Order: sequence, then C-alpha cells, then structure tokens
Amino acid sequence: MRKKMIAAMLTGVMCIGLMPGNVMAASDSDELKGDVYAFIAASLSNSMEEIQKDFEKLHPEVSIKYNADSSGTLQTQIESGAPCDLFFSAADKQMNALVDEELADKDSVVDLLENKVVLIKPKDSETKVTGFENITQAENIALAGEDVPVGQYAREIFTNLGIMDDVEKMEINEGRNVTEVLTAVSEGSNEVGIVYATDAASMGDSVEIIAEAPEDSLDTPVLYPIGLIKNESADDDEKAAAEAFYAYLQTENALKVFEEYGFTPYVAEH
Repeated sequence: MRKKMIAAMLTGVMCIGLMPGNVMAASDSDELKGDVYAFIAASLSNSMEEIQKDFEKLHPEVSIKYNADSSGTLQTQIESGAPCDLFFSAADKQMNALVDEELADKDSVVDLLENKVVLIKPKDSETKVTGFENITQAENIALAGEDVPVGQYAREIFTNLGIMDDVEKMEINEGRNVTEVLTAVSEGSNEVGIVYATDAASMGDSVEIIAEAPEDSLDTPVLYPIGLIKNESADDDEKAAAEAFYAYLQTENALKVFEEYGFTPYVAEH
C-alpha cells in the first residue's frame, strides 16, 4: 500500500511540475497538511532550502522542518527518539545502521545523489599543498570528525594513500560537521580543509579547490541516500505529507535543483 501511495504521489507531483502556471491550481485542491520533520546532512542545506520553498508552494498546508547537521549526529538523535519523518544522509553507513535497527523503512531507502570530496584553501592564499598526496606540508588542516561522513571519507583517502599516520601528527581543527570545516577555511583559520565539492562551490568567493580526491582513493562513491523514518508520533496526515515530500525529492524538478548546487543524480550500475 505504501509503495502504491508513494508512486501515485510521485506521478501527481511530476505532472504538476510539467504544467506551467498550475501551482495555484494544485494548491487549491491540495489535501496534504501537517509538519514534516526532515533530518538532512549539513551539505544539503542550501539546495534543500530551495526545494522546501518549491514544495510548500505546491502544498501550503505542509510545513517542512529541517534539522541539518552531520549524518552521524542525526543518526544518534534518531536513535534517541527525536521526532523524524525522513532522513537524508551524506553516506550509506548511517542509513544502513538505522535500517538494521528497524528505525528506517528499508524498502524506502534510495541512493539519490552523488558528490565529490575536495581539498580547499582560502581564496587567493598561499600554500605548498598541491593535492591530497602532500597535504602534510600544510601548517594545519580543518577536518570533520570521525563520525561525520566527509571526515570518514577523508580518513579513508589518507589510509589508501598511506599517509594516515602523518596526517594524525598535524595540527587538526576538528569540525562537528562539514559546515564548520568550510567556515574555518573560508575565514582563513586553517591553511587547508576537506569538504564536498558542493560546499566549495557554495562559497566560491572565499575558498578555492586545490584538488579532487585522487581516483581510486575512495573504495565507494560518495552517495546520499534518503529514507522514511518510522515516526510513531506522526498522525496519518503527517505521514502522508512526509511520503509526498519523500516522493518529490526524487522528481525531475527537485533533481534539477540538486544539480544546480553541484550534486549528480546517482544512477546505479547494472
């Protein structure tokens, strides 16, 4: 029943998106209502704010409530019972854990987007670092914590390059999420830092990309899965609204917004 409901909502939303000038008509006949609590990876904040505005124009009786932070922090909050209807993670690890704990609906989990890990420096600053391979030549580095997906990806890259021990000897400014790392570099507090390509693009006036992660330095792609969370406190209206928003995130309209912010829609290899 849930899959049929989602499919119907998705079809309806996509049809609305393809009919210019039909937003008001959709709003007039809209029956969705209630609050939707969406826990999103910090790197999604800018794109999701735009998508929120688009969705709420279509469904004015629905209010999307975002909680943006590192995926590890969000996972812990969900495990602790925080009200959540939808989880949009920056890695499969955190989503898989919630599925294993039967907190996320396994059948709803979809790898939706792909990102890249990049090395950045403050705009117009000087550094001897030319890539991940010689990152230890920096005086210091901004790096997300080990429970943050981009921090986990960074450590995987260092390990595969054989420089993890040397990096650990550096002066490290550990951020709670990717936004803190980006801010530290953009303000010039750190010589270099590691973030997602989309984050670097969002602050192109204050940071520069030195290099992308070397090919084969990551064992898996940088994927962003979405999934519905089993929110026992949500009523039927709120569950329907959450499922509609989950469906909307997979439409061409939403994917176009994600692409504008530097993400790539993920297509699984067969």
